[in-house]
Amino acid sequence: MRIVRFSIRKPVTITMAAAAVVIFGIIAFNRLSIDLLPDITFPTLTIRTEYPGSAPAEVENLITVPIEEAVGVVSGVVSISSISRPGLSDVVVEFNWGTMMDFASLEIREKLDRVRLPGDAEKPLLLRFDPSQAPIMRLSLTGKDDLSSLRLLAEEQVKRTLESIEGVASVMVSGGTEEEIQVEINEARLTRLGIPLSQVISRLNAENVNLTGGTIKEGEAEYLVRIMGRFHSVDAIGSIVISKKDAPFIKLEDVAVIATGIKERTVITRTNGRESVEIAIFKEAATNTVAIAGRVRERLDRLSDRVELTIIADQSHFIRESIREVIKTALLGGLLAVIILYFFIRKAGSTFIVSLAIPISVLAAFFLMFLTNVTLNIMSLGGLALGIGMLVDNSIVVLESISRHREDGSTPKEAADRGAGEVGPAVIAATLTTICVFFPVIFVQGIAGQLFFDQALTVTFSLLASLAVALTLIPMLSSLEAPTPETTSPTGPNSAAANQGKSEIIVRIAAAPLVLLKNIIILLGRGLNLLLRPLYFLFDLAMSVITRLYPGALSWALAHRAVVIISALALFGAAVPLLPFIGRELIPDVSQGVYRRGGNSRRNSCGSDR
Repeated sequence: MRIVRFSIRKPVTITMAAAAVVIFGIIAFNRLSIDLLPDITFPTLTIRTEYPGSAPAEVENLITVPIEEAVGVVSGVVSISSISRPGLSDVVVEFNWGTMMDFASLEIREKLDRVRLPGDAEKPLLLRFDPSQAPIMRLSLTGKDDLSSLRLLAEEQVKRTLESIEGVASVMVSGGTEEEIQVEINEARLTRLGIPLSQVISRLNAENVNLTGGTIKEGEAEYLVRIMGRFHSVDAIGSIVISKKDAPFIKLEDVAVIATGIKERTVITRTNGRESVEIAIFKEAATNTVAIAGRVRERLDRLSDRVELTIIADQSHFIRESIREVIKTALLGGLLAVIILYFFIRKAGSTFIVSLAIPISVLAAFFLMFLTNVTLNIMSLGGLALGIGMLVDNSIVVLESISRHREDGSTPKEAADRGAGEVGPAVIAATLTTICVFFPVIFVQGIAGQLFFDQALTVTFSLLASLAVALTLIPMLSSLEAPTPETTSPTGPNSAAANQGKSEIIVRIAAAPLVLLKNIIILLGRGLNLLLRPLYFLFDLAMSVITRLYPGALSWALAHRAVVIISALALFGAAVPLLPFIGRELIPDVSQGVYRRGGNSRRNSCGSDR
């Protein structure tokens, strides 16, 4: 094969290419994003509208139904569901898979601008995350100030600072106390004066507004006039006139007691026994949890001089630990594969050559993952761990063919050329057959396609890299031999033979470090063989038992084919009825080491009671 001959003739080129793959793979690994699972983006948008003081029936009729009718005509909508709660409406719009959610959001915003909602209703919010999902981080704000000051600090400074971070969808503040202006009406006095309560409410709404007063032109300058009518103090509220029928005019302070009070508390948060203000951070859909958590930590370092913030829960910590365990498992699996390979080959040099296929293939896969925006997650690393056992298969087949030609008396270069060339087509066919099982998964749509997309790509990348290693690096390393004095005898400075001799000398000098490394490994292997002789004895004993029993079992199976076939069908038939009893779920339950209790009213998370 041409690629094999090129690798044997150009060892320096192949060595530099392998070194480049290693370097780029290490750089790509350090820059890969880390997440627990692949990017599973549900094509849904949530429209949240607050309507304070309203019952669920009013929310349904005045908020939810008009919004559903408006967004129902948006292109690509599959279904619309809604939940109407006291003072809150959530409308969830589901789109077809593959819908460009950015354009869908713009279209929905256009429809919402045309919806006429009650004046007391807040402006609808368009959320790119599921409101029922858990926040990625929970922070606790404590300090020497009172709870009202802490709550105000969290809403005015901390929340605004964190919401500006890329990837953060929203920041919710809970706990502490909120100040409010309380107007306690004296109903008896109001009744004696014949003033309805609705009139008091309308006067409060009419006085507490900022209005546009038109424009004033002075020469070429034009000034915008605004009437500032917002209340700035409690006295200003009490001085408004609520009735002009009798003289003197009746003011609000004549029929009500106006004071600053504390808003009714629905949530209490405690950290280590102290009341605190909790700040929950939610991430946008299709964003990296670990990356966002890192940005939040950087921003918290800047805020540490002004406020006292403590991280009480962080999903990224669990993700990092999970990924670290998967990496350890993959490394252990690769080490065990090399050890088992060594017990079969019994040659350190050959084992080292074959084992190079694992790290180089994995690093090449990391580089390709970086180019295709695949993150380090359980599925992608699971794909690498799945493929580690298959990464050495191609190299073993190529090396075994090369060793057979060496035993027949061929030179190292001839053996590498003939051996790799003979099995090359078979190795390519076997690798492509395996790839054909995994690669089509990337065309699957829906949540299954998003979940297994990364795994299919990583397995494909690693197998393609192992095929390249088996057809280039393995033959090149097998063809190396120590330089001899006969190879450094030019016949003349101007002759073609002399130039060819110089070129060969340069190549051999450049490949000398590899040859030296190979000889060192061979020497280490001889010493290792002496130490492992007791284990070799046990291994050979077990293999001898297997080799003695297997021919007899095979002969019996061939002689009793009907029994074997009927037994296999019986086992299959017995397994089919058990399928309904096997549980089914998208993702298995994962324990994050967090204890929660009391449903939604009370929660204990990393030392925080809520």
